[in-house]
Amino acid sequence: MPTLLVKNATVLVTMDANRREIDGGCLFIRDGFIERVGILKDMPQEADEVVDVSGQLVLPGLVNTHHHFYQTLTRALPGAQNANLFQWLTTLYPIWARMRPQDIRISTQTAMAELALSGCTTASDHLYLFPNGSRLDDEIEAARTIGIRLHASRGSMSLGQSQGGLPPDSVVDTESAILQDSIRLIETYHDPSPGSKLQIVLAPCSPFSVTGALMRESAALARQYRVHLHTHLAETQDEEQFCLEKFGHRPLAYMESLDWVGRDVWFAHSVWINHDEIEVYARTGCGVAHCPSSNMRLASGIAPIPGFLQAGVNVGLGVDGSASNDGSHMLGEARQAMLISRIGAGMSGASLSGKDQPVLMTARQVLEMATIGGAQVLGRDDIGSLAPGKCADLVCIDLNKLEFSGAQEDQVAAVVFCQPVNAYHTIVGGEFVVRNGELVDFDLERHVKAHNKASRRIIRGEE
Repeated sequence: MPTLLVKNATVLVTMDANRREIDGGCLFIRDGFIERVGILKDMPQEADEVVDVSGQLVLPGLVNTHHHFYQTLTRALPGAQNANLFQWLTTLYPIWARMRPQDIRISTQTAMAELALSGCTTASDHLYLFPNGSRLDDEIEAARTIGIRLHASRGSMSLGQSQGGLPPDSVVDTESAILQDSIRLIETYHDPSPGSKLQIVLAPCSPFSVTGALMRESAALARQYRVHLHTHLAETQDEEQFCLEKFGHRPLAYMESLDWVGRDVWFAHSVWINHDEIEVYARTGCGVAHCPSSNMRLASGIAPIPGFLQAGVNVGLGVDGSASNDGSHMLGEARQAMLISRIGAGMSGASLSGKDQPVLMTARQVLEMATIGGAQVLGRDDIGSLAPGKCADLVCIDLNKLEFSGAQEDQVAAVVFCQPVNAYHTIVGGEFVVRNGELVDFDLERHVKAHNKASRRIIRGEE
């Protein structure tokens, strides 16, 4: 079994039960799993490969809990730059309807390459439209060329405009076809074993794009096969109004009526959630994928993340789609999460001095969300921390960069407070995905040219 010794980290951030931060920290890895954590004298002195990470901060691999890989093809599109969610969607749906299987594959590689370079080792993606013969298989096959763990969500839309939904009828599917394909994907690909690099999630898109019947049947199917459930929820006030008018419930109450709460469920966004609803999340075990950049980009609002954390709700970070974030940088998302929470605290009306000073989100809290929090949201107990028995997923950050100059007193916090940088190494299951700042065995320059060509074709409707 191959072994790897990672030694001499300036600081090794474990995110273990005691949240240890080890100066001069080391990891001994065997066959993709961590065997020992500590300092050099506690490590075997020989390994198949020894990597000296002096001058680097080592973190558990970052976990992205919500994304739409295909949207890398439509970044910063002029017609959607200054729109809220519903306007943004109606602008982009007709363009996305032009995608082909090869577009799903190349956009998956783009998003996962960005994520890996930012230190992400596990990513959940939500693919919910399948035009022109596209399948989730296209994403799964492309993901293998990058090498990070994938939770592939079989998304769906069944409620077209003719039935009172938001998406055009051209991008929705029949519910029987959705459920049959969900079964096929689970039986073909889902791997629940420790160290799994591929799991399937069932993920009807949103309350305004699927029927209640599909939501109920998806929940029953997921529980039959013991896979997780995911959807967008309470992202905007428009969605809240839609649910009240169409279903007679606020979004979360609507989910409760469909048996869509529990430890096997996590919701993206959860911006327009009140105190009583936070208690429902806490009581039932629902998780949250917090997507601050997207929420700012689409003027959706500020999610009540401090309230969720105080109530004991599992919260992870998501970069969300690259047409509502326009990037896939996990450390950048962590920084945004900290800063937007502080804006929320400042708007609470509390004084910034004296006894009424609001509690501010800390750098370590958002690093927890980006690592162990994300693992908990995805239902994984084998990732998210650096501890014996866990997957050998880690990211090494070069602290000798200009961005960190003058930030030597707390170098853990510096990776959040300072401008986000790319990873020096990203290691998944003991194998390098990024080495010395570059993707392993991936021609990035050639790929970018091909991705831009695909983007132009679908945006301009070219053949």
